[in-house]
Amino acid sequence: MADYNAMEMMICSAARELEDGSTVGVGTGAPCAAAMLAQKTGSSNLTIMFEAGGIAPQLPEMPISVGDSRTTWKAVMASGMCEIMETACRGMLDYTFLGGAQIDMYGNLNSTRIGDDHQKPKVRFPGSGGANDFGSFAWRMMVMTPQDAKRFVERVSYITTPGWLEGGDSRAKSGLPLNAGPYKIITNMAVMDFEPESKRMRIISINHGYSEKDVLDNCGFELLKAPRIIETSPPTDEELRILRDEVDPLKLVIGR
Repeated sequence: MADYNAMEMMICSAARELEDGSTVGVGTGAPCAAAMLAQKTGSSNLTIMFEAGGIAPQLPEMPISVGDSRTTWKAVMASGMCEIMETACRGMLDYTFLGGAQIDMYGNLNSTRIGDDHQKPKVRFPGSGGANDFGSFAWRMMVMTPQDAKRFVERVSYITTPGWLEGGDSRAKSGLPLNAGPYKIITNMAVMDFEPESKRMRIISINHGYSEKDVLDNCGFELLKAPRIIETSPPTDEELRILRDEVDPLKLVIGR
């Protein structure tokens, strides 16, 4: 088995979700690395969109911000934030990758504050940026994050980005697009999806080196379980070569 770290595992798992011909809205860091890896390993027609306006670039190397000039290298268009968000609103964004300080069992994300007092929180974070727009309108929202009970909480302190809200059909009733919402949660320990009726998070595969108990113990709420839980396929030698040599040779992301 190839030698790899947790970040490489998450990036390779995420890249496999991005099929050829689809569109994905990404920021920098691990989501960008996953999109680049997908482009180089079978999804050459993947359209990558950056919040600041780059559409379908052929990324020469890892950009350091969503406004980096590399995000428009050989791109179809160098547009702006309004055009990207309007594209999402029109239903033309298949996937997006988001993150936050907290996530709950329905995939709601908090990147605003910790604590009940909005004016004087225990911790204040940067807030939404474009995450609310992407999370509201992209057909499939994915999250890449380390897993621990402080991050995976029963109830987020603040809903910055809507997941399945309170589960069931609550998201659709809110007026958000039908059948659009959280899709996969990719952590250092496992991959989760959402049970179709309740919309609660459930384990579908566990990464090599971890047990079901590890996953459950590092979550602040009760995780559901798929009828058949498998072992997540580890990165292949070829995926690791491309990731290390072509996507992130300076180890800006995989070196974390």
